Amino acid sequence: MAPKKAKRRAGGGEGSSNVFSMFEQSQIQEYKEAFTIIDQNRDGIISKDDLRDVLASMGQLNVKNEELEAMIKEASGPINFTVFLTMFGEKLKGADPEDVILAAFKVLDPEGTGTIKKSFLEELLSTQCDRFSPEEIKNLFTAFPPDVAGNVDYKNICYVITHGEEKEE
Repeated sequence: MAPKKAKRRAGGGEGSSNVFSMFEQSQIQEYKEAFTIIDQNRDGIISKDDLRDVLASMGQLNVKNEELEAMIKEASGPINFTVFLTMFGEKLKGADPEDVILAAFKVLDPEGTGTIKKSFLEELLSTQCDRFSPEEIKNLFTAFPPDVAGNVDYKNICYVITHGEEKEE
């Protein structure tokens, strides 16, 4: 199930009637597997009960009804596989292409090491533009822990932002 480095297909932009054209076949298969896991009662629609069950299976036992309803309301109607895929496509459309994000990080990496000091990145994220909260910074470094020298692999961050999963080394 571990994907290789898949790229989104060009085209399939705004207003595309075929959401399947936005993804590679391997990505569609992965989303189908995720949909099947979430669709606990196997009726082809993700319901509030399905969400409650899958969250409970991951240890989230006290999820409020309002939270589940808010999740379901993110869709325009019943969440079948096509709606599920469309929702992911809409979320992914908001990210810049990987090369643009990499170029922004490379400005901060004059030696071209592919890494940036954790302390420097933390300072930038907490003091510039759309500032990260302490919790958002903590979550970032939990997802992308620095190495023993305190360096963060920004190439991996860029990959995950644009592809949604970690790169296989």
